[in-house]
Amino acid sequence: MYEGDPLMKRPLASIIVGCALMAMVATGCSNKPSDEEFKQLEDLKAEVASLERQISAAESEKAALQKAIADKDAQLAQCTKEKDALQSRLKSQ
Repeated sequence: MYEGDPLMKRPLASIIVGCALMAMVATGCSNKPSDEEFKQLEDLKAEVASLERQISAAESEKAALQKAIADKDAQLAQCTKEKDALQSRLKSQ
């Protein structure tokens, strides 16, 4: 699973765009790309942008979940502390 490394976003985009450019070169040696090749490149760019938005949303969700876990851990620690204090008071009576 993706761990939120911001350096992973750029290589993914570069790989996709690089593959598209290599495909364009492999399909023909003309100096000017065809309209279809431009459309394919634009489609790939749109897909990369969409994937980057999904990554960003997943990172935001992950951060919110980690905060919720930290809050629950703090509550659990406080409850444990209170329980231990109560048990020690009961034993001393």
